[in-house]
Amino acid sequence: MRSDVVKQGIPAAPNRSLLYALGYTKEELERPLIGVVCSYNEIVPGHMNLDKIAEAVKAGIRAAGGTPVEFPAIAVCDGIAMGHVGMKYSLVTRDLIADSTEAMAMAHQFDGLVMIPNCDKNVPGLLMAAARVNVPTIFVSGGPMLAGTLNDGRRTCLSHMFEAVGAYYAGKLDEAGVEDYENNACPTCGSCSGMYTANSMNCLTEAIGMALGGNGTIPAVYSARLRLAKHAGMKIMELVEKNIRPRDIMTEAAFHNAETIDMALGCSTNTMLHLPAIAHECGIELNFDMANEISDKTPNLCHLAPAGDTYMEDLDRAGGVYAVMAELAKAGLLDTSLITCTGKTVAENLAGVVNRNSAVIRPIENPYTKTGGIAVLKGNLAPDGCVVKQSAVAAEMMVHEGPARVFDSEDEAIAAIYAGKIVAGDVVVIRYEGPKGGPGMREMLNPTSAIAGMGLDKDVALITDGRFSGATRGASIGHVSPEAASGGNIGLVQEGDIIAINIPNHTIEMKVSDEELAARRAKWVCPEPKIKTGYLARYAKMVSSADRGAILE
Repeated sequence: MRSDVVKQGIPAAPNRSLLYALGYTKEELERPLIGVVCSYNEIVPGHMNLDKIAEAVKAGIRAAGGTPVEFPAIAVCDGIAMGHVGMKYSLVTRDLIADSTEAMAMAHQFDGLVMIPNCDKNVPGLLMAAARVNVPTIFVSGGPMLAGTLNDGRRTCLSHMFEAVGAYYAGKLDEAGVEDYENNACPTCGSCSGMYTANSMNCLTEAIGMALGGNGTIPAVYSARLRLAKHAGMKIMELVEKNIRPRDIMTEAAFHNAETIDMALGCSTNTMLHLPAIAHECGIELNFDMANEISDKTPNLCHLAPAGDTYMEDLDRAGGVYAVMAELAKAGLLDTSLITCTGKTVAENLAGVVNRNSAVIRPIENPYTKTGGIAVLKGNLAPDGCVVKQSAVAAEMMVHEGPARVFDSEDEAIAAIYAGKIVAGDVVVIRYEGPKGGPGMREMLNPTSAIAGMGLDKDVALITDGRFSGATRGASIGHVSPEAASGGNIGLVQEGDIIAINIPNHTIEMKVSDEELAARRAKWVCPEPKIKTGYLARYAKMVSSADRGAILE
């Protein structure tokens, strides 16, 4: 066993003495040591139940003949961090999580790992660590939150809550109305109930083969989630015995499967940051342009919130991620020969799976659209590309042209939006919020929700070198690369410049001549870094562009 180096023979006697100090018995140390990476904390609603998940995982490990050893991973609640300096610390935790988990796993030489994440950066961070350490590993998340119910019986969720704030500032909702959302949008523990980033990544963990069926969709409050955790604990012992490792599962073909399922589900645009970063740790480079190639041939089958009025619990009852995969497999859009953490192939996992609700998961013959949920746009405003969740864009905004309203931070933009200074036809440009410029590439859920809440989502576009929450809807275009702080053309946009967006044609252009851009560039001076000390300053020096997954170099 890999762990024998810390527990076998005379040279390991000092190590064993410390393990005995922890209360482990000789019999326990004769079994495989399985690291249980638990992201439990008391500030993230999606993580408040992870202690229960960890106990279930450990029960499963013991039942299958292993010895579980729990250690923690951090996690940030993006919703609580939203709209202030805290959001600068969200994306950057992905790499802290990967680094610290790698350090713990390598220092203690575990034979296998069970990862217990749930929310946004916690999932990709642990997947990155799994790829680096490359010992048998399985994931089991904490599960999604149930949808809320307003006083009038309408279902609701966190994205509606943010939009309610915009509606209040537009005079469309009073304080009592805001309080109704506030009290009911998030009724249980779990990752927020729409197809936001956390649920997107938990579904894609299942899709890529690193988690058991149901990982992405079984609600956090269901006892089935505990049973899933016990089965994950049992399954890791089989993976250890068969020596099936993350890089055996997360192959290039598996990432293409994940991107295909991403398009069918209508996942968060943040997956375009995280999948390349995880692939990079596997020694695989995911081409940014591949997203359009996959999207062009992948029908969009699901419209979960914020794109529609269905939620994760509905997707679960309809058959979950496996049911979506079964629809895609009918059309030959997946490689079903690939091995997964079940020890079986994708094809074997999908045997007998059916779509139980064609209103939640559209049949492959009757999709919402013939193309997938995400598109990459390119043009002189974003030579290296930018990303939009096209499945959540109103038909009226798929092609749009309007004057730029330019802001050098999210804070400036949100103040102008709340003050009613943005009007129909405008293109809001928020820059110097990228990985380096932010630093930390903040999510722009507040301004996009304000625009939607004010009823302008069918009239106003927003473009940024920052990023968006999965809860964002409308013509919200992020990850503009190169970013402004790296000299990207988004830093040269001036108030009133006409910007043309054509999502079906995958283009984004500022109608400014090359000569004028060159003249502006000659005068451009990079602003002083916003933060010059601490982790964010180090991060800004090391981070790559968004089109490469904002990996650290």
